[in-house]
Amino acid sequence: MAIITEEPEPEPQQQPHKPKTKPKPPSSPPPHSNTNNGNNNPFSFWFYFTLSVSLFTLIFVFTSSLSPRDPKAWFLTLPTSLRHHYSNGRTIKVQTHPNEAPIQVFTFQEGSTSSENVVIVHGQGLSSYSYRQLAKSLAAKGVHVTAVDLPGHGFSDKSVEVSVEGVDGVLGRFQYVYSEIQEKGIFWAFDQMVETGQIPYEEILARMSKRKVRKPVDLGPQEMGKVLGEVIDSMGLAPVHLVLHDSALGLSADFVSQRAELVRSVTLIDAASYGAFPLWVLEVPVVREVVLGVSFVYAKVVGLCCSKRVGVTDSDALRLFLKERDARGAVVNVGKRVNSSFDMAEWGEGLKGMPMQVLWSATWSKEWSQEGDRVANALPQASFVTHSGGRWAQEDAAVEIADKISQFVLSLPKSVRKVEEESIPEHIQKMLDEAKSSGHDHHHHHSHGHDHHDEL
Repeated sequence: MAIITEEPEPEPQQQPHKPKTKPKPPSSPPPHSNTNNGNNNPFSFWFYFTLSVSLFTLIFVFTSSLSPRDPKAWFLTLPTSLRHHYSNGRTIKVQTHPNEAPIQVFTFQEGSTSSENVVIVHGQGLSSYSYRQLAKSLAAKGVHVTAVDLPGHGFSDKSVEVSVEGVDGVLGRFQYVYSEIQEKGIFWAFDQMVETGQIPYEEILARMSKRKVRKPVDLGPQEMGKVLGEVIDSMGLAPVHLVLHDSALGLSADFVSQRAELVRSVTLIDAASYGAFPLWVLEVPVVREVVLGVSFVYAKVVGLCCSKRVGVTDSDALRLFLKERDARGAVVNVGKRVNSSFDMAEWGEGLKGMPMQVLWSATWSKEWSQEGDRVANALPQASFVTHSGGRWAQEDAAVEIADKISQFVLSLPKSVRKVEEESIPEHIQKMLDEAKSSGHDHHHHHSHGHDHHDEL
């Protein structure tokens, strides 16, 4: 008998329970959005481009300022015309302060030394190089010309060495480190570590306690008067026909009043108590880098403020002078020290017996012509003559200016030069007398011997 049994059916395996999620509706892009924002947005491109250029410029300016600027290397970068001008000049040492080292002043001469002496003093941001054509034209008229580079300008010294004790605060230490980097280079301390195996800490402290630093020239009218006086005395030029251009009047007016015995006549060329070249372009950061770094921009500044006919070569030479170490700071310092408050009428009143001529631009601007009228009214004893050039007339009207100066100078009575003979020291005079007497005795004995021979 068969037994039938039922096997239990296997329970179905339960699938893990998954929570039911509602399907998300397709998201629509927000209004005014661009799916290719990173690729097609022009604002982001210009933002990163401007940022990159700015960073690159800052790094370039910073690294270039850290590199030491050798005056010899700067001189070798000058064009041939500037180096030729320097080779034809002469350097004179002048003492402006008793406790400071003398300053080297560059001078340039043209013409015969036996004729009337004309001394040209340049204006703001200029140098003797700017007057080389005027000097040649005057020399051709029979006049001896000396053009001077005032301290801080041209080939004269741009800085002086002063003693400084210690440093003040964090800012002072930072400035000291910066000056050390400028003088010795950024890797000086590292080289010392490699050579000696230790940080030159004691040497740095000793140098910080008492050190000498170079600072841009900062001379006012009194010091500039001393410079002119020493140049005229050392070169034996007195009396001179003084030609003052531009801001040179504000720097030399006191000298003319105090040392009138050295001055035969005065000629003012568009001279005022302020210079034509704007100082602010040399002070404002970024602006000064652009103006001095790009010759085209500098030429535009000169054309707008000084003269419309200055050649590119001449303006570029002036720009190169301002790029020398400490030159920009020196020009700014001297320009700020110009005596802009002196009374021209009172100054002229004290020089009644002094022959005087005023040369003024008739074509620059209406305001400048009005300024010329005020100068003529303040100096009634001066002859007032107009010219066709700009405020830097020596650049664009050199021949015309030379004609007017030479006519004025040569129309005056001839100057009488006073030559002071220096006394000979006693011991040298004694040696000369002994040599003279011994020579006389030798000649006397030689004559007797000759007579005896004749008798034989």
